[in-house]
Amino acid sequence: METKNKILILDFGSQTTQLIARRIRELGVYTEIRPYSITKEEIKNFSPKGIILSGGPSNVYDKNAPLINKEIFDLGLPILGICYGAQLISYILGGKVEKSKKREFGPAYIEILKRNKILKGFKKIKKYKVWMSHSDRIEHLPKDFHTLAKTKYSPFAIIAHKIKPIYGVQFHPEVIHTEIGNKLFKNFVFEICKCEADWNMPSFIEHTIEKIRKTVGSNEKVICALSGGIDSTVTALLIHKAIGDRLIPIFVNNGLLRKNEENEVLSLMNNLKLKVHYVEASSIFLNRLKGIKDPEEKRKIIGETFIEIFEKEAQKMKDIKYLAQGTLYPDVIESTPFRGPSVTIKTHHNVGALPEKMNLKLIEPLRELFKDEVRKIAEILGLPKHIVWRHPFPGPGLAIRIIGEVTEKKLNILRAADAIVTEEMIKSGWYYKVWQCFAILLPVKTVGVMGDLRTYEYVIAIRCVESQDAMTADWVKLPYKLLENLSNRIINEVPGVNRVVYDISPKPPATIEWE
Repeated sequence: METKNKILILDFGSQTTQLIARRIRELGVYTEIRPYSITKEEIKNFSPKGIILSGGPSNVYDKNAPLINKEIFDLGLPILGICYGAQLISYILGGKVEKSKKREFGPAYIEILKRNKILKGFKKIKKYKVWMSHSDRIEHLPKDFHTLAKTKYSPFAIIAHKIKPIYGVQFHPEVIHTEIGNKLFKNFVFEICKCEADWNMPSFIEHTIEKIRKTVGSNEKVICALSGGIDSTVTALLIHKAIGDRLIPIFVNNGLLRKNEENEVLSLMNNLKLKVHYVEASSIFLNRLKGIKDPEEKRKIIGETFIEIFEKEAQKMKDIKYLAQGTLYPDVIESTPFRGPSVTIKTHHNVGALPEKMNLKLIEPLRELFKDEVRKIAEILGLPKHIVWRHPFPGPGLAIRIIGEVTEKKLNILRAADAIVTEEMIKSGWYYKVWQCFAILLPVKTVGVMGDLRTYEYVIAIRCVESQDAMTADWVKLPYKLLENLSNRIINEVPGVNRVVYDISPKPPATIEWE
């Protein structure tokens, strides 16, 4: 992104590193996430106005703990360390970090002790709610540091260098549970780093279209993996604006789609003036999934089969050099530790399941964006509301909403149940109030009674969550009447189901999708 106002985030493996980027971007400032192992020269080339050190699962005193070069502190750039990042600042600069006698996980209240630029607008007499997640703590500060705030169990909840613009916070300002998070980031970004707000979706669109034009040769073509969801649709529209009809959207019917989805997608693309190449491949996918129960194996089979089909289709065409995908930030962070030592949660078919050797080069214009940013782009591009706010649907489709082996019979059951969930959510007005709501087919059968007959049939689970970015989520307290309608319709209208349950698990510890 061409801007002088940039913040660099160094990733130490926190699952909320992406939220830091999201918070900074919400302030109108561009930011990128890089591995903690970045060199001093690479930082200089990026030319940030400030650096944020993320949290992470490690302990700074461990033998293989991720550390940074001490030279980074000599660049003269403002630095903000979060949780592990704050402990790292203290450890590297001569302070002491130890295992805490009292761990802090969840809400805590900080007490402001001293005035400082990073605390502009904060009151000393008030305690502020923050979110903690640590088992270590700073025991002694490095030379020339002082403490700005404390909590009951963290005497150095906010620290700062007395002269240099180096700060550390023991809590996580990026999560919504920290009430002072946005204000603290504002102070760091604008008061300390002296950034100006020039990052927005119109500028992203302009920059991305130009970047695609420069990347794709004047005679080269791009095939786009089109699902009909907002991510792949926006990807296709951006590339089409850049290279016109040299974009060839390919819609693969993998047999794992929702009810009537292929017809709806083709109709939408026709309205958007995108010429879609349709591939019927249901039997290929279902044959390869026979007997497969492990969710990671299912994802990889689906991902590899997609790429195989795309490459075969590309070979039938001339001058195809690129494959475009609607990959987003959360896909990347949950799929692979490519930016640091984060733990892989699950493989997304368009990220972690790609074969090592692939004949097509990837174009992923949305790779650094969150879902809400993509929706802003969609609105700017003029997409209709029902597309902009359509609930997320996973790349592997219904295969990961069928727990265990995927069969045609199970797909038919789940399609029917899922269609009822969508219909009732829209009818009740709840569809556009929540992040995502869908059905899952469980791999168990239970005893039931229908009329005078004993039944032994499948269980459908309903998952409904509220979220802002899919990195964290909470279950939605749907009205009992709506839950009753969902249960009654599914049991009465879907052959093979005699029980419906509702998932009330938040993320974390659960994920949004079951597999």
